[in-house]
Amino acid sequence: MREYYIASVSWGKDSLYMLLRLMEEGAPLNEVAFYDTGMEFQAIYDIRDKVLPTLAERGIKYTEFHTKRPFLYDMLEKPVNGKNGFHLGYSWCGGCARWGTAGKQQVLDANAKKYADSGYTVFQYVGIAADEPKRIERLPPQKIAPLAIWGVAEAECLQGCYDRGFEWKESGFRLYDLLDRVSCWCCANKNLKELRNIYVHLPEYWERLKEIQRHTDRPMKGPGKSALDLEARFAAEIACEEENKQLTLFT
Repeated sequence: MREYYIASVSWGKDSLYMLLRLMEEGAPLNEVAFYDTGMEFQAIYDIRDKVLPTLAERGIKYTEFHTKRPFLYDMLEKPVNGKNGFHLGYSWCGGCARWGTAGKQQVLDANAKKYADSGYTVFQYVGIAADEPKRIERLPPQKIAPLAIWGVAEAECLQGCYDRGFEWKESGFRLYDLLDRVSCWCCANKNLKELRNIYVHLPEYWERLKEIQRHTDRPMKGPGKSALDLEARFAAEIACEEENKQLTLFT
């Protein structure tokens, strides 16, 4: 029986560490697949470009998928007949409305099915760490979580990548020092700490978030927490912190 192994990567810490370990250990690996939303941090593309020569040297096929339509079209312009009536665009992706994630998974699964239909037994490596048990429990048999098998947690994945020279640097910062997850920069699942760090340290992305917010009625983080609201909040917090520092100097 012919077998075909595909590693699904996002070029974030978990899937990258998984890929590096698979290659280091000589595990069967025929293809690496990446779904590019077009909304990734530049550091993600930099990591990809750093690894691609190694894949080529090892004869591992690399396949990159792209959205059928621009991500922002689906987010802001696509005609949608939803539960609450007609509207334009799906708005922010995140929470219960993970439409971007669903589209990504459909494409990656369709790629695997293509080989299965050709007579292969297909296995997909997925970068789910050992400290994500609920996600591991939901995996179908044809999807393998090497990190869980190795007993590697998320923090170990990050350190393992750092040890191998992968740091996700932008604007002088390692993104994982600012963000819990280096997912799409417009992901509504980002918490307030992450969003404040984007506002302070990655202003070019913050400006893009504000521009999206101006074109959708749905606040990024819920009522009273649009990107514009959050900017005012962060600015006030920082001003207050600076004032407290000054007071401390004179007491």
